[in-house]
Amino acid sequence: MFRLNKVTKKSMGVIEITSDELKAKMDNGEQFLLIDLLGEKSHESLHVPQAVAVDPSEGFVDRVLELADGDTEATVIVYGANFADQLSTRKTEELMSAGFSNALDFKGGLKDWAAELYPLEGLRAPKRD
Repeated sequence: MFRLNKVTKKSMGVIEITSDELKAKMDNGEQFLLIDLLGEKSHESLHVPQAVAVDPSEGFVDRVLELADGDTEATVIVYGANFADQLSTRKTEELMSAGFSNALDFKGGLKDWAAELYPLEGLRAPKRD
């Protein structure tokens, strides 16, 4: 039986990553591109560290390809607002259809990250000592 290491394989082929797994990737210094789909104003206000705001509308794949320096084998992690938000799943599928072989859906999004009390960046980010 094929098993993925700590990630959930979805029936559509989309692989989800949890907030704990994303944090571990950061802590381990792994290289990946983290895409924030929530818009520039939201990103300025609050976002997951290392995230880059990318407009999910027209030109999305081209922008991600540019950020990945044309490397469709780069790990790309996409997030939206929360578990109920299907945007990250749709955009992950779009990247996979465009040939990105390591696109992951951080399904819990910003809400799940914040609920774990992991660090946040932006104008509204809590100050930590």
